[in-house]
Amino acid sequence: MANVLPPEKRALILQMMVEGSSMRSISRVAGVSINTVAKLLVDAGEACLKAHDDLVKDVHAKRVECDEIWSFVHTKERNKGKAKDFKPEHGDVWTWTAIEADTKLIISYLAGTRTMISAEAFLTDLASRLADRVQIDTDGHAAYVPTIRKVFEGKIDHAVITKVYANVKAEGQKRYAPLECVGVKKKAECGTPDMRKASTSYVERQNLSMRMGMRRFTRLTNGHSKKYEQHLYALALYFMHYNFCRKHQSLGMTPAMAAGLTDTQHDMAWIVEKIEENAPPPKKRGPYKKKA
Repeated sequence: MANVLPPEKRALILQMMVEGSSMRSISRVAGVSINTVAKLLVDAGEACLKAHDDLVKDVHAKRVECDEIWSFVHTKERNKGKAKDFKPEHGDVWTWTAIEADTKLIISYLAGTRTMISAEAFLTDLASRLADRVQIDTDGHAAYVPTIRKVFEGKIDHAVITKVYANVKAEGQKRYAPLECVGVKKKAECGTPDMRKASTSYVERQNLSMRMGMRRFTRLTNGHSKKYEQHLYALALYFMHYNFCRKHQSLGMTPAMAAGLTDTQHDMAWIVEKIEENAPPPKKRGPYKKKA
């Protein structure tokens, strides 16, 4: 146990991760090796994945917003042919998220492709965590409509919100400037959704929080994920902290408290405890053998 970091330092390192610091800057500030930071992320990610499965279930929700956010691992999709040491999991990665509109709880998430296969896996997981019939609001991505009908067997209220954009960039404006939204179209695809409340604003705002809170999601930097596993672990840590530790300004409590999953605002020390609970038991040392 002599090589294990003190709980206070582990909590500090994890806190820096969810505040958007890079792995190497954390290494410098905390005075530990980059391998120590990477190993802690693995331990925290595995513990948070398990804790999310154990704690975020039987959620009583009314309206859920779903969306996908782009990032990449190792190499962007368009550069795969030029990359060295390329692996199948490298390339564009889309993070699917489902947020409850009232409590701001992230109910489900998945890091995969922007395909029907990932959509079905994501929505199946979401359905398994819900206790009630809900209204689901999505954008116009083609995978949503047939997959939601299949997974929920039609027992769902589904509204699609399609935004209309116009390319009105001024001359000389940078190519990364966003397009301007000039209109919104709403359509009831299944059941009887409340079209007055149909929106994807909360989940789109959550996308911004993810880009601000995880270094590997920031654009135009070299902070992107180099391995898919690290990417997934960073997501697990971020969402566990967001749901159970971070007080939401508009709610005055954490999303998990607002959703009735807990009555306590936890801190990073609580996540460190989850890591210790998830750690495998120490291996027993074999009998001592005397040298001949």
